[in-house]
Amino acid sequence: MTRTDHFDGRRFFNPNGANGQPIWQAPRLFTTRRAPWPAAIAVTPRQPPSVQGKQLAVSYVGHATFLIQANGTSVLTDPVYADRASPFQFAGPHRVRAPGIRFDDLPAISIVLLSHNHYDHCDLRALRELKHRFDPAFVTPLGNGRLLRSVGIEKVEELDWWSAAAATSVPIRLIPAQHFSARGILDRNRALWGGFVLDLVGKRICFAGDSGYGPHFAEIGRRFGPMDLALLPIGAYEPRWFMKDIHMNPEEAVQAHLDLASRQSIAMHFGVFQLTPEGIDEPPARLAAALASRGLPATVFRAAAVGESVIVSH
Repeated sequence: MTRTDHFDGRRFFNPNGANGQPIWQAPRLFTTRRAPWPAAIAVTPRQPPSVQGKQLAVSYVGHATFLIQANGTSVLTDPVYADRASPFQFAGPHRVRAPGIRFDDLPAISIVLLSHNHYDHCDLRALRELKHRFDPAFVTPLGNGRLLRSVGIEKVEELDWWSAAAATSVPIRLIPAQHFSARGILDRNRALWGGFVLDLVGKRICFAGDSGYGPHFAEIGRRFGPMDLALLPIGAYEPRWFMKDIHMNPEEAVQAHLDLASRQSIAMHFGVFQLTPEGIDEPPARLAAALASRGLPATVFRAAAVGESVIVSH
């Protein structure tokens, strides 16, 4: 791959310089006092909705996993069904809320969008099972194809920022995110990260992936806005000295919503895995307060319940 404004020939980076803390700072993160989370919160899984005509249905499966359905096309974002967001089954952040749609209840999946390779977004066991059951097209940023091919997934299209997919049934573009990548301690930023903009039944949807707040949201808005729907992360943001570059807080997510000129947004990346110290109910409470402080109605940016579906009609 040739050098670009976000690739130096060996590793990817955020061109605005917001590239996070060095790995040696991680132990300091673990000494930060953590709010207690419950061991489990009951979830009653729901059936995927049926969509008709020009309807668009978006169901929040949990964390960054959404099922998007329209006109015979079913898209799944960052599918994670694992009990832990970790390389280990015995350690690491465990799932507090079960998936809102059981894996066995998923409709035939046409497209899988994989934003990056972190364990809370990239569950190889789930991806392999999706390939075996549905043989969907997998779309992901540059450098992630090797990981997918290692578990037998061959129908992979890797994209650079702003590039359009060529092998999908609906228009999809990879958009920038402000983040980083790693599966271990030696592969940091060897693969790219990003979000996606897709068009379904005349609706434009932005799935932001995992991102800190930065100027890329305004640029996405200029290029592709206004959005009919944005799926934006609001959790895993404390402590700010460590997380600001890589995870938005709710106030920044509201600004991203405005930058994208989104008619409606749905929150994600909260209340499922305790990745950082804030309390389990803090992100949606701060989201509500941030909307009120900007004079925005609560209905424009919702913290949907796990398993909840939003139907968007013309």
